[in-house]
Amino acid sequence: MPLQDNARIERVIADLRPQVPCRPPRRSVRSLGERMTELCTPGVSVAVIDNFEVAWAKGFGIRKIGERAAVRPDTPFQAASISKPVFALAVMRLWQDKSIDLDADIRTYLKSWQLPEGDNGWAPRINLRQLLSHTAGTTVHGFPGYPAGGTRPSIAQILDGAAPANTSSIFVDLIPGMQFRYSGGGTTIAQLAVTDLLGLSFPDLMRELVLTPLGMENSGFEQPPSSSLADRAAVGHPVNGVPIPDGWHVYPEMGAAGLWTTAGDLAHLGAELIRGLRGELTGLGLSRESLAAMLRPQLPDQTIGGEFVGLGWFCKGEGDAFSFGHGGTNHGFLANLRLYPATGQGAAVMINSNQGWPLLEELFHSIQREYGWPTMAQAASDMSIATHLPSTYRDSADRVYRIEQTGGKVLLRVGDQEPICLTSSNGVLSAQMPQIKLRLAATSEGSTAISLTQGDRTFEAVKVPAEPRVSTFRE
Repeated sequence: MPLQDNARIERVIADLRPQVPCRPPRRSVRSLGERMTELCTPGVSVAVIDNFEVAWAKGFGIRKIGERAAVRPDTPFQAASISKPVFALAVMRLWQDKSIDLDADIRTYLKSWQLPEGDNGWAPRINLRQLLSHTAGTTVHGFPGYPAGGTRPSIAQILDGAAPANTSSIFVDLIPGMQFRYSGGGTTIAQLAVTDLLGLSFPDLMRELVLTPLGMENSGFEQPPSSSLADRAAVGHPVNGVPIPDGWHVYPEMGAAGLWTTAGDLAHLGAELIRGLRGELTGLGLSRESLAAMLRPQLPDQTIGGEFVGLGWFCKGEGDAFSFGHGGTNHGFLANLRLYPATGQGAAVMINSNQGWPLLEELFHSIQREYGWPTMAQAASDMSIATHLPSTYRDSADRVYRIEQTGGKVLLRVGDQEPICLTSSNGVLSAQMPQIKLRLAATSEGSTAISLTQGDRTFEAVKVPAEPRVSTFRE
């Protein structure tokens, strides 16, 4: 590895800046090793993309608490929901080859199971485009997995919510194509549709269409993992540094959560995608047009520049600051992949701890500072939002919210509480203490409003009309 990259790695892992105030106060900048200890996270895998290439990939820490085996660049972790956009790439290969129609009724492809009708006989029509963009109205957000040594259900049992499945049945309870609602259940329907159509096992299908063409040698969708991966895999640690018995949970819902991979393999995939988006030939075989089609809004009320889900990918920003990616949470594992196609930059971070969730954003922010990821377009949008917010708002319970902009800061006053300083990012104003998010909204009557989210509650308040100014002119 070039000395320059080593120096950059050292700066990245020495400049983590926790966002939540500590009690008692500690210094604001800490090293990766310190944060791993504080957050009971034994292992971390990081890879950085710069100038459209993988600049470096490196492991930190150990695979399992109480053992000495180190995390290496080829140590597999569970990628969790990053499985979804990787699966979407396989579907796009099939679509580009005219083997599948994204807009056909999913019943066209399902053979071993059928989408249930509603109690009143309503038979919803959904398609792969909606399933990949979470707009099909399907139920079941995510999956907890199954102990590696226990009994596991078939895909049909998971879809029906039948024993030994540990999640409820998957069906459509919203009008399809109307709104976004995240659904790993919908991805599982898509998984079955594609395997029914091709007559291949899901791991074989993904190896043939994505993993082998991209040279992702440390990756696989087998559940449980193949011995070649399991023998060197990281062990999951949900909280307090306690390893999962048998190492990890198993996810039959492979399209939604089944990928085992490394940060380096994810970064290699990401570099191939962003090179493909500028027209280069890549091992994946997807054209520039096919890749770009995955990064477009799928609902009429979504626009480039805002946050939306394309076909498998979460997208936000515009211009050089446009980015796409996906995060993932499995039992004992967290992961995130983030890509900036205009500048050829990005990173993948994987950890074997749920308690270590702050590490992901802290590492991404450190990488962003070191490599100068774009922020200008995003910042301009954020300032525009902040400029339109200052005013007084009142909610249905007669609570008063005052938003002020002074000295370059945006302050929120709620009742007689002290003002809260808000920071702006991706069109959202937020604070870490108290933990709130505030967005600009509009009522059905067209009035300006705000929505404030705190914990699992959202409060909406409407702008109080300014009192008419009294003229002092006298004839």
